[in-house]
Amino acid sequence: MSVFPTQLLLGLLVTPLALTIATCGSQSTQADVATVDEHDTRARGRELYARYCALCHGDEGQGYAADNANALSNPELLATATDSFLRIAIVRGRVGTPMSAFGHRFGGPLSGADVEHLIDFIRGWQTTPSISLPTARIRGDIARGRELYAQHCAQCHGSEGQGKTAPTLDTPTFHATVSDAFIRYAIEHGRTGTPMPGFASRLTPEQLDDLTVFVRSLRRNAQRQVAGKLPDVPLVIHPDGPPPKFELRDDLYVPAAQVKAALDAGARMVIADARPLSDYLEFRITGAISLPFYAVDEYAKKRPKDGTWILAYCACPHAASGRVARALRDRGFKNTAVIDEGILVWRERGYPITRGE
Repeated sequence: MSVFPTQLLLGLLVTPLALTIATCGSQSTQADVATVDEHDTRARGRELYARYCALCHGDEGQGYAADNANALSNPELLATATDSFLRIAIVRGRVGTPMSAFGHRFGGPLSGADVEHLIDFIRGWQTTPSISLPTARIRGDIARGRELYAQHCAQCHGSEGQGKTAPTLDTPTFHATVSDAFIRYAIEHGRTGTPMPGFASRLTPEQLDDLTVFVRSLRRNAQRQVAGKLPDVPLVIHPDGPPPKFELRDDLYVPAAQVKAALDAGARMVIADARPLSDYLEFRITGAISLPFYAVDEYAKKRPKDGTWILAYCACPHAASGRVARALRDRGFKNTAVIDEGILVWRERGYPITRGE
């Protein structure tokens, strides 16, 4: 039986998410920060961005290429976001969202130096001077803020900040790395060139404060596990089983229900998690191997093209998994498909998942 290769042990402890900006900046990413050579950092950053970030954030940081990922080249964001904010977002990701943790210590592909290269490249889009925002807490009325949020924000950001057509507002890493003033500035000035408008002319200063305080109340509790050993998972599920019979939509997408039925029937297949390893270790479809969207070549070199069905999935639900399925077809793997609804719907339906190592 073929077994998917393992990685080196990266760490075994589970660390809670930092609760303050200072802690998050000084401790949570300390192992991932490195001194970099300024000579080639921009070129290296462009290469890293194209490989790991452009899929969702767009080739030029314009955002909304997939998963409603935010616009990294937005002038208001870059003027108010600190390097620490960017660093922690890259290293830790946004737990519970399609934004994965890319730092080594969480199972991602990026070293500390890589992260600094990326930050430098993203900073290259900044066209206005950085703004020093106050760190004092803003006082307001949560009840009034809730009404304002329902009226102006919930349609895009979700009723509880979970995100819909706009980025999530409830993730703990976001709240741990921004001040109240950062949130208020975003509400007041918006994000130029994106669907996020500015509310300076629509809301009074008091209403902006109320809305800021309510957004703060949306923070949920979650933590990212430090990555350990990649589990030894058989490459093929049911290696002696019959081939499945799938009806593909648009010659690429297979419904999750068909996949579940084929698994229950003992059909032979490979299920590939196209997300970074950090997400795979959080939770995955039971029996799936880790095949990040940026590692298709490595997989293709090691595996025979024997006609076994390879089904990719992600959370978006099609961006990363679609890239994997198409890339494998380009490399001679004919029977590839994308699990149409993605892993989040798979989990919601109560289909089998596995967590941790």
